Amino acid sequence: MKQLRIPPFLHDVFGEREHSGAILAILLFGGLLTGCLYGMYPEITDNLPVWRSALASLLIFDIFSGCIANFTVSTSNFYAARKKNRIVFIAIHVHIVLVAALVNTSIWHSIAVWAFTILGAFIVNALIGKRSQRFVAGLLLSAGLGCIPLLPDIQPFMLIVCQLFMLKVLFSFAVDHYGYANNRTGVPS
Repeated sequence: MKQLRIPPFLHDVFGEREHSGAILAILLFGGLLTGCLYGMYPEITDNLPVWRSALASLLIFDIFSGCIANFTVSTSNFYAARKKNRIVFIAIHVHIVLVAALVNTSIWHSIAVWAFTILGAFIVNALIGKRSQRFVAGLLLSAGLGCIPLLPDIQPFMLIVCQLFMLKVLFSFAVDHYGYANNRTGVPS
């Protein structure tokens, strides 16, 4: 597959250079899973204005696509080289709370998932350059994924969105998957 130079305004999404196949996979995963979610659970948009449905769909697509994008070498290395960008990225991820508000579902479930995810992501981010980072990230992710289905009366579509939000921010994004930060500092990965 051909490697593409990514325009600067998309560096936060795809990094600086990405293979066309990876971009296609990211967009297909996000688009198809978002479409399947709405196909299986059409009640998501019952009685909602079009703008709210569209915005919720866009945020859900972003969550799903980001799960995959953040695993790429390009995106992982882009953020490993930019610690401040990574912290800002983690801090601005309120997507799950916005989705819950837009589709009129339990805001408390989404706040609980958001708080655990963001706190966990900051812990994992603080471990960049340490051998324990992936283990701690996996432990926190496993704990979170195991607890989300235990939330009382969580709707199935929100269960899916919450779990992939947690995967995206806590593990896919917060982990330096390819040891780029270590390689820049000379610490073994």
